[in-house]
Amino acid sequence: MADDLLSGANADTYDATSIEVLEGLEPVRKRPGMYIGGTDERALHHLVAEVLDNSMDEAVAGHANRIEVELHADYSVTIKDNGRGIPIDPHPKFPDKSALEVILCTLHAGGKFSGKAYQTSGGLHGVGASVVNALSDLMVVQVARDRELWEQRFSRGIPQGPVEKIGAAPNRRGTQVTFHADAQIFGAHRFKPARLFKSIRSKAYLFSGVEIRWKSAIEDGETPTDAVFHFPGGLADYLRETLGTAATYADTPFAGTVDFNEKFGQPGKVEWAINWTPSRDGFIQSYCNTVPTPEGGTHEAGFWAAILKGIKAYGELSNNKKAASITRDDLTTGGCALVSCFIAEPEFVGQTKDRLATTEAGRMTENAVRDHFDNWLAADTKAAGAILDFLVLRAEERLKRRQEKETARKSATKRLRLPGKLVDCSNANREGTELFIVEGDSAGGSAKMARDRKTQALLPLRGKILNVLGAASNKLTSNAEISDLTQALGVGLGSKFNVEDLRYDKIIIMTDADVDGAHIASLLMTFFFTQMRPMIDMGHLYLACPPLFRLTQGAKRVYCLDEAERDAWMEKGVGGKGKIDVSRFKGLGEMDAKDLKDTTMNPATRKLIRVTVDEDMPGETGDLVERLMGKKPEKRFEYIQQNARFVEELDV
Repeated sequence: MADDLLSGANADTYDATSIEVLEGLEPVRKRPGMYIGGTDERALHHLVAEVLDNSMDEAVAGHANRIEVELHADYSVTIKDNGRGIPIDPHPKFPDKSALEVILCTLHAGGKFSGKAYQTSGGLHGVGASVVNALSDLMVVQVARDRELWEQRFSRGIPQGPVEKIGAAPNRRGTQVTFHADAQIFGAHRFKPARLFKSIRSKAYLFSGVEIRWKSAIEDGETPTDAVFHFPGGLADYLRETLGTAATYADTPFAGTVDFNEKFGQPGKVEWAINWTPSRDGFIQSYCNTVPTPEGGTHEAGFWAAILKGIKAYGELSNNKKAASITRDDLTTGGCALVSCFIAEPEFVGQTKDRLATTEAGRMTENAVRDHFDNWLAADTKAAGAILDFLVLRAEERLKRRQEKETARKSATKRLRLPGKLVDCSNANREGTELFIVEGDSAGGSAKMARDRKTQALLPLRGKILNVLGAASNKLTSNAEISDLTQALGVGLGSKFNVEDLRYDKIIIMTDADVDGAHIASLLMTFFFTQMRPMIDMGHLYLACPPLFRLTQGAKRVYCLDEAERDAWMEKGVGGKGKIDVSRFKGLGEMDAKDLKDTTMNPATRKLIRVTVDEDMPGETGDLVERLMGKKPEKRFEYIQQNARFVEELDV
């Protein structure tokens, strides 16, 4: 979300006229979660990413080659680059303010909307640095431009005075931002050197032309206090370091870079590195304009499409008929991949940019990678043969497991004492099936009519399930709701849980969009986290997103997830004629089958949230679950005290 500072034009065209303004800053402190995804430790560290991405964009644009990041003893952070420096001349739309003040005090103000100042950047929403400013109790920005040094200070988004010239800077250029996160927003959370160190190092791998210097006044016993990152080999270096001494099927990874401008006539590029290993589980880490996209997106889909088509084509040339059965799932088993693309005007899903949505990125990535992969396989037949044999073996094992599952499922009702309220689906195999866990019989009735009978099953629960954290094992086994759940899923609890025994591909928690529904969902997630953790790690657990409101204007109808979305539609209109009629759903049982199907159950129109555990800090997820759901009420009280100020409305 490097939305405020970055490049593609000459330095002399980057001035106050490059900065465009769309709206004000007021909402950030009121609703920080809308801009940085929350107020927890992950959101806190996202502040550093916001400012660092701006400096990275300057480097990618060719205006900077050095970035310095320093964590101070008071947990403030300084990020400094040798780029062009933020413009400090008066803004043409606000003559009494500098462009620097407009950037840091106004949402949607930056040099990335028109594409004149930056061809590719880490974001286009124009809120990055201004959000960091709003959520910091102190921010000091120094700009070295034209051999002069300027400074402006801010507190909680408010300028503490105008931008001032503080001296000469004959040997310095660029921007330096120092900020201290506001305890009113983030409570007791503090920056962790290890987490910052890891994210900063990954940035250096993503652009071989930049050197990043790290310094920390805080020692954790593991993280170096000084380091310099510069990786000429880019992602290939990153992959080698990540795999370490693990055995791989290719001596050197399949890696490369393609300039989109040369191949497709569009600005940007894609870089990748991949190898296969029997020594560890596969993974993919993807990035767009140096911003991590943990939920993937079009560039990731295009990459895997190229690899899949390439390996199948090689199998056909090698007269290996079994290669035709290889799927993307087989590729990712043992396939360790890194993909980084740079494109103009990227479209992301959500403000925190977890998933890339730009369709063109998928097409260009696939075409660019495919040509090189075909040549790489043909040039190294030893590695190509080893990889093909490995993937064919994975495919055969997968097909064998599926056949066993189909056989087991066909006789499941005979072998298992399935709970009486379970409304099962008709498909014999697990692949593509879904179990909706719903609260109450009324919600179950609507869902029963709205479901797809072939693939969607339902299990209504009677009230709130047992809080399993700290509960005795005999309580777990004797609890009726938990017994129904485990029987429906076909699995055991704790150490007896085997993810291969799951009877459904997706487990979807579908509760009312109110406080009680949220409580039931949290109890269920606690149950799955403590008793069936592999189910979460392998991506089988989801939350449904039922709407809270239905707005009708004439023949037009829209659904809104929350008050903010409702207010936005009320302001601009639904698109029909006459007065807008607002209906608030008190529960899923009030929704008719068509509403429930269109908004929450139909895969083509619904939205699901996949439940995940932060890979960077898995232990902290367990700590948070213990604080909120454990036996010690004082820990819950402490958390409520720290976070109660963020509550804007109570649904009582």
